[in-house]
Amino acid sequence: MKVLAINGGPRKKGNSAIMLAELLRGAEDTGLTTETVLVKDLHIKPCRGCLRCNLIKRCAIRGDDWNRLGKKILNADVLVFSSPVYFHHITGELKRVIDRFRSFVHVQVTRDGLNHTPWHQWRKWFILLMAQGSPDPEDADPAIRLFEFVKTILGPDNRLSYLIGTRLIVSDQLGMDEHRLAGLYPKLGLPLRLIKNDYKSNEMLLKQCYDLGRSVGTARINL
Repeated sequence: MKVLAINGGPRKKGNSAIMLAELLRGAEDTGLTTETVLVKDLHIKPCRGCLRCNLIKRCAIRGDDWNRLGKKILNADVLVFSSPVYFHHITGELKRVIDRFRSFVHVQVTRDGLNHTPWHQWRKWFILLMAQGSPDPEDADPAIRLFEFVKTILGPDNRLSYLIGTRLIVSDQLGMDEHRLAGLYPKLGLPLRLIKNDYKSNEMLLKQCYDLGRSVGTARINL
């Protein structure tokens, strides 16, 4: 089973990158081989809405890295996306990648709306990992709805799992112990009384990421 991780964050020690590393560690501990792509290192042009993919069954844009990335996406069984939450959504760089998913489907305008028909029915496991400064998980709902939509239009046998890290404001916060958090929170204007529970929540989040990665490995025969 092929696991492709698409890291949409800008920082090597970003919290979403830490979440991704834990998930991949869990998957690799079951014997899976994974591949990670850093979107910030790719040249991906924005979708221009030319609609030519409806005719040629592929993206018409040339001169960037989409063709290579698109093949990796099609060949993967599990697609893991990681991103910090910026203004209630994934990063612009990762959204640019998702916009190019348009070339995987035929879209027909009807009287009642749009019909999306994938060129090939997908059977993949989508996993979305997000880290945000807000303490309210619902602030990531717009991003989750996007991936629910993508998962659905590409085939009824796809599945989606997601994990959200909250109150993660600075880089590498998930890697901080209680002592380091005690030095950070006053600078952020956060009360010290939050630290104990937040530290436990951070530990639990990383465990959930690792366990989800292991689930990917153990579910390989059922995917």
